[in-house]
Amino acid sequence: MKIPAELKPAAWGAVGGAVALAIIGFSWGGWVTQGRAERDATARSSTAVIAALSPICVVRFQQQANATEQLVELKKVGSWQQGDFIAKGGWATMPGSTSPDSDVAKACAIALGLTKT
Repeated sequence: MKIPAELKPAAWGAVGGAVALAIIGFSWGGWVTQGRAERDATARSSTAVIAALSPICVVRFQQQANATEQLVELKKVGSWQQGDFIAKGGWATMPGSTSPDSDVAKACAIALGLTKT
């Protein structure tokens, strides 16, 4: 099949336009692939869960009998180990769970460091 010579520039223009549209759409237009959308959704939901559960951890920490002494001990521990301190204390183990959540423990330690007692 022979393509008429008048259609060649239009065909190349359509191909170039499609390529330009894809480049502009994915770089500036906000288009994302399904995999990227799922990764973003997972990250956002994880952040929301941590934000919802860390106040529970803070309250559980503050309601213990020796909260003041434990807070002093928490502040003695290096910032990179404070999440482990909270996790080992059991305050980041949520009701219905058998093990502590390390991300909740880190957020709890940060919140306790900012809270005045």
